[in-house]
Amino acid sequence: MHMQDNFPLLLSTLYDHGVRHFPDQEIVSVESDRSVVRTTYAETDVRVRRLATALQTKLGIEPGQPVGTFAWNNRRHHELYWATVNTGVVCHTLNLRLFADQLVYIINHAGDRALFVDPDLIPLIHALTDRLETVEHYIVLGDDASSFPGAIAYEDLIGDVHPMGAWPVLDERSPVMMCYTSGTTGNPKGVVYTQRSTYIHTISNLANFPIAATDNVLPVVPMFHAAAWGYPFQAVPMGAKLTYPGPDLSPQGLVKLFTQEKVTFSAGVPTVWLGIQQHLIDNPNADLSSLRAFLCGGSAVPRAMIDWYWQNRGIRVVQGWGMTETNPIASVAQLSPAMEEWDFDRQLDVMETAGRIVPGLQYKIVDESGTELAHDGEAFGELLIRGPWIAAEYYEDPRSAQSFVDGWLRTGDVCKVTPDGYIRITDRAKDVIKSGGEWISSLDLENELMAHPDVAEATVVGLKHEKWQERPVAFVVARAGSDVSEEDLLEWLRPRVAQWWLPDQVVFIEEIPKTGTGKFDKKVVRDQYSDLLMG
Repeated sequence: MHMQDNFPLLLSTLYDHGVRHFPDQEIVSVESDRSVVRTTYAETDVRVRRLATALQTKLGIEPGQPVGTFAWNNRRHHELYWATVNTGVVCHTLNLRLFADQLVYIINHAGDRALFVDPDLIPLIHALTDRLETVEHYIVLGDDASSFPGAIAYEDLIGDVHPMGAWPVLDERSPVMMCYTSGTTGNPKGVVYTQRSTYIHTISNLANFPIAATDNVLPVVPMFHAAAWGYPFQAVPMGAKLTYPGPDLSPQGLVKLFTQEKVTFSAGVPTVWLGIQQHLIDNPNADLSSLRAFLCGGSAVPRAMIDWYWQNRGIRVVQGWGMTETNPIASVAQLSPAMEEWDFDRQLDVMETAGRIVPGLQYKIVDESGTELAHDGEAFGELLIRGPWIAAEYYEDPRSAQSFVDGWLRTGDVCKVTPDGYIRITDRAKDVIKSGGEWISSLDLENELMAHPDVAEATVVGLKHEKWQERPVAFVVARAGSDVSEEDLLEWLRPRVAQWWLPDQVVFIEEIPKTGTGKFDKKVVRDQYSDLLMG
C-alpha cells in the first residue's frame, strides 16, 4: 500500500489554503513614507498573481532564476515573497545593512536578474549600479520611479497584466529563496532554500509553536534576514493577520503599532526588545495587553529581560535558536507541562536556554576531535545539526567543506545539553575566551551584566594578554541618567561568577556596534580595542 508520496510539497499549496479560507483577513503595512496601508488576503492575492505574470511576461524571469529584494517589511515585499515562491522564481533577499562591497558581491554571485528597491533605499542601490553585472531591471516598490533613471515603478509593472491562474506544479526540491550570511569574516556565504525545506520548516514550526487565525503577527525580524524567520509563510496558511512595520523600527514606532493594531505575537532580536523595554519603563501607560508572546533570538537573550517582561507586562519571551543555514528556526525554549508548576525563578533556568531542538531535526555535541559528548549538562562542545530543512552546502562556495561534514552542519556554537534536552549555548566557537588554558563564557558574563538595573547593553570579548593569552573585557552602555561605575559592576559580578572570570576592565561606551542583523558585532569591538590590555 502506498500514499500519494509523489504529491509535491509546494508553498503554493499553503498559500492557496490561506487565501481561500481567510479572504477577508487583514494585512497592515507601514510604507516607506510612514503612511499605513490596509488590504486583505483576497486583494493582495490579485496583486500577487499580477506580479507573477509580470515577472515572466515583462521581465522575462524564468523559474530557477533569482531576483533581488532590497526592502523593508511591507506589503509589496510580502507580494514578492509569494509571487516568486509560487512560480519557481528565486527570491533573493538582500540585507540592507551590508557594506557596499558585500552587496555587490552577493548580487553578482547570486546572478540576480532584477532588483526590487524600496523608494527610500534607492540611493544605496543607485550608487552601485555600475558594478552590478547581472541586473537587467530595476523596479522601485511604489508608483513613482522618477528618482531612479531607467527604473520601472512597481505599480506600472503589475498594473496592466492579467492575474496568473493556477500555480505551476514545481519540483519540490527546486530553489525558492536565497539568503546570504552576514559575512563577519570574508565574503557572505549563500544558502539556497528549497520548496521542500521551507514547506517542512513551516509545518514543523506551526506544530511546535502554533499561530492561529485569531493572531496578529508582526515580524520585527527583517524579511531580508532568513525569510523573517519564516513568519510570512507561517501566518498566511493559518489565516493570521499580518502587520508589517516598514522602516520605523524605533521602540516608539513598534509600541504604537503593537497598541493600535492589537498585535498578539512578534519576533525579533534581543536588541529590539531591550530598546522596547526601556521605552516601556519610560512610558508605563503604554498598553501591550494584546501581546501574548514574542520569539527572541539571533543572539543570547538576557535572563533579566525575560524576567522583566513577564513580571511587569505578563508577556512570555520565548527564546529560539537558529542560523541562516537552518532556514532558520531549529530550537525553541518552551517549558514542558511539569515545569509549569515550578516557581518562576526555576522556570527562568529553562527559558534562558536555546531550548529543545524542533521536532524533525537531529543534533549532537562533539569535542575538538569529533567525539560525541554526553547530554549531562556539564560536557560542552560544538553543536552539529541535520534534518530536512538544514542546508547541505553553501551556494557555489569552496568554504562548504569547512561547515558541512558527513551530512552534518557544524554550527560553530559551543553548547551544553541538559539530560532533558535543553541546549545551553555557552559561546560562539570564535567568541569563547580561553584564559590561561581555561574557558570563559562571554555570553554568561553578558547575561549577568545586563541583569544590572543600570546597564542597557553589554558585550564581553577576549583581548590579548601577555600572561594569560586572553582576558575578558566588558563593554557597557549605561542606562540614561545612570552613574554606574566599573567597580559597581565588578561588585555585582563577584557573587555571580567565578573570581577568575571577572573582566580585567569595564569600558563604558555610547553604543555597541551591531551586525546587519542586529547582533552585537564583537569582531569590530575586538579589532578596535585589540591592544587595550597590552600596555
